[in-house]
Amino acid sequence: MEQSWKKVLEEEFNKPYFETLTREVREAYLAGAVYPPPKLIFNALALCPFDAVKVVILGQDPYHGPGQAHGLSFSVPDGVRPPPSLQNIYKEIQSDLGTPVSPSGNLERWATQGVLLLNATLTVEKGNAGSHQGKGWEPFTDAIIKKISDDKKHAVFLLWGNFARSKAAFIDHTKHLILEAAHPSPFSAHSGFFGCKHFSKTNKYLREHNLKEIDW
Repeated sequence: MEQSWKKVLEEEFNKPYFETLTREVREAYLAGAVYPPPKLIFNALALCPFDAVKVVILGQDPYHGPGQAHGLSFSVPDGVRPPPSLQNIYKEIQSDLGTPVSPSGNLERWATQGVLLLNATLTVEKGNAGSHQGKGWEPFTDAIIKKISDDKKHAVFLLWGNFARSKAAFIDHTKHLILEAAHPSPFSAHSGFFGCKHFSKTNKYLREHNLKEIDW
């Protein structure tokens, strides 16, 4: 985890729920296959320092297939086929901005530009989606969202799907831009994700506040 986050989240690390969460997650890794690899659990916070955050893209929990999860929402490592939701994200970028679709599903290039790719739950059992929900990750990641909202100005929050949209309650809309749409999964992308133009709207907002645009 990058140093600035350790300072910002110091209070959370000392709370009882985090001690319980740490113990349960450690036991889960010892008991069987859990993703992402332990060293990548906080990858989103490692690649995007607190002071650098300009955009937040919120996912629900990590991919649960072998070799997919690496600590960034919607992202997969180089060499792994982009999952359907990410393919739809790329289609919307191409439609919105006219830029060609990247062959790689690795979104580290976004993270290093100030895009926090945050899952609400940071670990998952192999082949068991949502298996680590309710262990304590949600209060921790909610605290991250609140900290960004409280301590920063002019961040853009991209909330796709009902779960992500529920997090708008933690965000001060007078200081930040909240963009909501359907989830990019194949089941819902045609219900409002395609055509949302969130990527051009994000860059327009950043430009208006003298912040460097994201090269999507």
